[in-house]
Amino acid sequence: MAEIAILATDVPEVLGGALAIKLLLGLPLWAGILLTAFDMLLVVGLKGRGFRQVEAIVGALVATIALCFLIELIIVPPDGQALVAGLVPDLGRLAQPGALAVAIGIVGATVMPHNLYLHSSIVQTRRVDGGRDGLRKAIRIANLDSAVSLLLAMLVNAAILTLAAGAFHANGHQGVTGIDEAYRLLSPITGAKEAALFFGIALFASGQSSTFTGTIAGQVVLEGFLKLKIPCWQRRVITRTIAIIPALVGVLWFGDGGVGPMLVLSQILLSLQLPFAIWPLIRSASDKVIMGELAAGAPPVIGAWALFAIISAANLWLIVSLFT
Repeated sequence: MAEIAILATDVPEVLGGALAIKLLLGLPLWAGILLTAFDMLLVVGLKGRGFRQVEAIVGALVATIALCFLIELIIVPPDGQALVAGLVPDLGRLAQPGALAVAIGIVGATVMPHNLYLHSSIVQTRRVDGGRDGLRKAIRIANLDSAVSLLLAMLVNAAILTLAAGAFHANGHQGVTGIDEAYRLLSPITGAKEAALFFGIALFASGQSSTFTGTIAGQVVLEGFLKLKIPCWQRRVITRTIAIIPALVGVLWFGDGGVGPMLVLSQILLSLQLPFAIWPLIRSASDKVIMGELAAGAPPVIGAWALFAIISAANLWLIVSLFT
């Protein structure tokens, strides 16, 4: 199931990268999909590099995404009052057509299930002193790392929603539902030619960032669960080849308009897999046989089980709604 989640992540990486190539270079979407195969060369080029170098590259890509959307929000200043009002939970909004699917997709895109395994593995790369104090330090570093990563992911998603609200909804363009429409209309609506350019750059950087994390997470899953060790570049070739096929078939079958639905569907698959990654994580982290005195206490465990219940209920609600 973890491998399915990683493949579900790679499909939108292909689609997003292809769309970025189309937006920036004007190539057809199907050609962009084929060109995304060349990102495998980046992974091959990093063969033998240390984890810290890869981590620095991913950090730079995430910073690029954040900077691009910050510039976009400067071009299209958000309505502060409306932004605060949007933070207030309102389950009634989920009654709108497609709202639940998009909301669940955002959860899946923000907290990718395979990244739970990845961040659990990253802690082993930190050099800490042995003994109890060293272990506590490693846990603190891991908590900080995960918190910062999730915060950045949340802020980027919030920036995308805020930009859409300010640029389209506030100007009477509520019918803009596809990412390609957003790019095409962004410059005319905002009056800034740079708006579409930064959007395309952010889209491309996002795909590359996910490529690195997905590849490394795939290695963690293979080696941790199945005890299989294959070179990272071979892993990347297999994953990207498998992902290109449904992306290419979907675009050729449904046309460019199929990109949006395929993106949302892939993120929903991530959310559906999330509870299956959360359950063993909570059980392991709270097990005193495994963790000893460093086992998670009652407050975080209760909070984690509450989140597990909420995400599972939302997934079941979506599944039921599809068949009623």
